[in-house]
Amino acid sequence: MTTLLTGTPLAGRVVVVSGASSGMGAATAERLAALGAKVAVLARRKDKLDDVVKNIETAGGTALALPVDVTDRDAVHAAAQQIASRLGTPDLVFNNAGVQLISGIEELKVDEWQRQIDLNITGLMNVIAAFLPHLTAAAADGKPADLINTSSIAATRILEKFSIYSGTKAYISHLTRLLRVELGPKMVRVATIEPGMVDTELPNHVTDPDASTLMANLIHDIDCLQSADIAETIAFMAAVPRHVNLTEITIMPTAQAI
Repeated sequence: MTTLLTGTPLAGRVVVVSGASSGMGAATAERLAALGAKVAVLARRKDKLDDVVKNIETAGGTALALPVDVTDRDAVHAAAQQIASRLGTPDLVFNNAGVQLISGIEELKVDEWQRQIDLNITGLMNVIAAFLPHLTAAAADGKPADLINTSSIAATRILEKFSIYSGTKAYISHLTRLLRVELGPKMVRVATIEPGMVDTELPNHVTDPDASTLMANLIHDIDCLQSADIAETIAFMAAVPRHVNLTEITIMPTAQAI
């Protein structure tokens, strides 16, 4: 993707990216660092996080890797305190960790249901709880403050076998709208990004043959979004003036019809 932003419009900002070990999270962390932000990356896979940090530091940026499972509330809170002490008060949180497991409801894959609820909902809420005090403090100091949650077009599309995943993403999208009611007056910008098909490793987690075929065909047949497209969009959302809140952005491959 051709970059839209130039210079260092995010200089002075402290960014937290969850789900940062690969895909959209890794690309966004690297892009925000290139635009001047100090970036903390959170995920379970330390080796992958170390690669992201190495890329950022090689390019002249500042980054901190914190291996953490966002479903562990205490671990997320501990990470938040470590970030604040080492990088400064976080003022941009890209709440991006998630998993996609597709199956027919009658298959009763209850372990997969629970895993999606634990990560996509509970993990997201743990990140909000840990970093919201930092965001409100930054806003009170007159700085930009952003909470950007990753949802999906699945939040609004009615797709067979996507019931649990779509339900978790619908929760995220509507939660974001509700949080704006409370946090907007405090000058904390709250937003969600709802991507269509992105060429990441997320579809690799899908075990249902029909859903796997659908996604493989989309990747093969159309020019899918790339992680860099999401990264540039997040960067733009964060770089606009403080009084501007791009609240809900649906980003689709042009050729994707569903």
